[in-house]
Amino acid sequence: MAGAASAPVPPGGTSGVPPVPPRPLDPIDRSIMRLLQADGRASIRSVAEQVHVSRANAYARINRLIDDGVIRGFTARVDHERAGQGASAYITLKIVQNSWRTVREQLRGLPGAAHIALVSGDFDVLLLVHTPDNRTLRELVLTRLQAIPEVLSTRTLLVFEETDLLAPGPAPGGGAPALTEE
Repeated sequence: MAGAASAPVPPGGTSGVPPVPPRPLDPIDRSIMRLLQADGRASIRSVAEQVHVSRANAYARINRLIDDGVIRGFTARVDHERAGQGASAYITLKIVQNSWRTVREQLRGLPGAAHIALVSGDFDVLLLVHTPDNRTLRELVLTRLQAIPEVLSTRTLLVFEETDLLAPGPAPGGGAPALTEE
């Protein structure tokens, strides 16, 4: 395991320690990451077979990617519509200069907030939210977001359709891919 000097810097990079340079990834590491993004529950054996390395090598590589902070965790990809969150929107925000950290903390507490990014361009923050319906979305924007003192303006972009680029293709026979328990 890496020592304190090589520990990953927390998001925002403000730990007081200079950021650790990224570790170069080879094609096998990149393949492992793609496989785990498509199926975070894939077995070590399955990953090893698909990238043509031994199980021990796959296990060591995955642990190194985790220890180096390249892989930050494993999660389920949710079909928001089927989960009762059928209204999705990207919301752009203009905020008071130098208020990013304050605004970010308030946005983290919003129900349905899925992604928050500080960006460049005509607005400052890009927020992705999922809500049960448009009425709930409207209330979120009008009563929660616009009540944050550091938020100067918002613009809401409704999502009509999404395509998950990380989703595995259909399994033979048209069904969902089978999960392994190895």
